[in-house]
Amino acid sequence: MSERHIIKPGQGSGRDVFEYALLRVVPRVERGECVNAGVLVYCRAQAYVGARTHLDEARLLALDPAVDVAGVRAALRAVEGVCAGGEAAGQAARDDAGRRFRWLIAPRSTVVQPGPVHTGLTTDPAAEADRLLDLLVR
Repeated sequence: MSERHIIKPGQGSGRDVFEYALLRVVPRVERGECVNAGVLVYCRAQAYVGARTHLDEARLLALDPAVDVAGVRAALRAVEGVCAGGEAAGQAARDDAGRRFRWLIAPRSTVVQPGPVHTGLTTDPAAEADRLLDLLVR
């Protein structure tokens, strides 16, 4: 890595590192097919963790006509609740933003699964979540 690619403190133009992962709905795990249904964004410097979701029911039903759409919506709302913190976060309510994000991106074999984590730079992690939802999910 050359020196010109390293961002030193004070040289990031006010941008902070953020991490993000897609939320995927895998209605039939044995088939491995999925529909992107949301995005998780975490920015340590701003103590931000947030989720944006959008479920395309037609796409989901094309993969599995018998999928429990209400259950998938409930799982997506639960992710949003954990990100929001407070009572909606349940047992994670007392955890900081980083712990909640790490818990949400942990591999699992449920219908709603996190994808791999990616990174970037942003000045506004909430706006980044909106942008990524539009770019990768809708």
